[in-house]
Amino acid sequence: MPDSDFSRREFLKVTASAALAAPTLGWAAAPSSPDKMVGIQVGAISFVDEGTEKVLDILQERAGVNTLFLAVFTYGRGIAGRQIPGYPLPDHGKQEYDLNYHGGNFATPHPQYYRDTVIRPEHAPDHGNLDILAEVLPAAKKRGMKVIAWMEDVFRPDLPNIEKVQERDLYGRNMETLCLNHPSYRNFFTGLVEDFARSYDIDGIMWGSERQGALGDSLGATHDTPPIDPGNVTCFCEFCMKKAREKGINPERAKQGFLELEKYVRSARSGKRPTDGYFVEFWRILLRYPELAAWEMFFTDNLRETYAALYHTVKTAKPSIPMGWHIWHNTSFNPIYRAEQDWQELAKYSDFIKVVMYNNCGGERMALYVDNIGSTLYGDLSKQQLTDFTYEVMGFQEKAYAQVARTGLSADYVYRETKRALAGVSGSKTQIWSGIDVDIPTEPGNSKRTRESVRDAVAAAFRAGAPGVILSRKYSEMNLANLSGAGDAVRALGVSG
Repeated sequence: MPDSDFSRREFLKVTASAALAAPTLGWAAAPSSPDKMVGIQVGAISFVDEGTEKVLDILQERAGVNTLFLAVFTYGRGIAGRQIPGYPLPDHGKQEYDLNYHGGNFATPHPQYYRDTVIRPEHAPDHGNLDILAEVLPAAKKRGMKVIAWMEDVFRPDLPNIEKVQERDLYGRNMETLCLNHPSYRNFFTGLVEDFARSYDIDGIMWGSERQGALGDSLGATHDTPPIDPGNVTCFCEFCMKKAREKGINPERAKQGFLELEKYVRSARSGKRPTDGYFVEFWRILLRYPELAAWEMFFTDNLRETYAALYHTVKTAKPSIPMGWHIWHNTSFNPIYRAEQDWQELAKYSDFIKVVMYNNCGGERMALYVDNIGSTLYGDLSKQQLTDFTYEVMGFQEKAYAQVARTGLSADYVYRETKRALAGVSGSKTQIWSGIDVDIPTEPGNSKRTRESVRDAVAAAFRAGAPGVILSRKYSEMNLANLSGAGDAVRALGVSG
């Protein structure tokens, strides 16, 4: 796509393509069907370390996996590489950290698809010339397993030309994240999905971008640690400023509002309570600068345009390939972010949506969210009051603030979040696949996975009616006994691939 706008005519093409592709998805949509998608996220390093056939044996026998979400593009360590250094290694694979991890495209980039971007389509150097899709696809297909190309919006700051595409903060400084409105960003990812769709006999593509707008970031409305500096909120580059003006948003007023919000956040985090309290003072700023809310929705609309552009590209290249999204865990904690995740809107250009419902690490993340937002917007409340408020607003009930990091969230949370997401896409063809965490690292003393807790989480998702689950984040950090918990649930419920 030559520019950052996504026209009404192009959007109609997307929805028309969706209607044509709907019968070809290959997974049973009816929640009552015994045929379910049992997926797992897995990176190239596991096949290199343990052997392709051995890994597939383990995944099928222990967890009943019938779909691989193969990490084919990322520069991050979350879904690729071995265990993150500093956390315990699992009971399989090489017993050492890959300290020289680089990342990139773990398949083979074909240059003809990347002509209109300054981002180089770099093959990941971690495993020589290995093309992980070419390696895994034949072996998986012999077993009747599907392969989804799994990619995420994570880049390295040392890549050639990357500084040209990076977001700009309030003060014009480059940030590591890339700008959704930069033509090279959109063209790189549309080229990437077209490359995967045309070059490989894959069964789908999933893309994830764990980001939110400047308002949520400035307030620290996430479980990230540490929360973003309020002066680093984005994006105020030339492309965003120009597009905002075209949409009737005054970017200068937005910047001034965020500068005022920066002062508020810095003061709040230092414990200086405003005369009228934190909540009232925030609203005083927001009422004076409504552009703050407009800028937040501006980001959300830009991300949705990216989803639609990727979806349209895939459906044009090969209509039978399902395209879907990984939705960040923040949707369980932050009501502002949840409001932005309108499932009916996303369903217009989604064959499936993976909703993160990581209940074990979710307890730690809930406590971190409360710590972060409790130091700004909700500074008038105690940590327990804010925890209770969040549970009521978000629609689930869990342990008290002082306990939740140690206990994690329950299987009931998985059940409720699955039901909520399914209701959100009701009437559409879009499937909801529940993301279940298996051994995502948590801090010492906080909740750890067990075989039984994995079993209960997977069972809760299927009882709620999910047509599929995705075991996450990556096989290379999972212990085999806990992975077997997924298989226990699959067998007990009579689920088959």
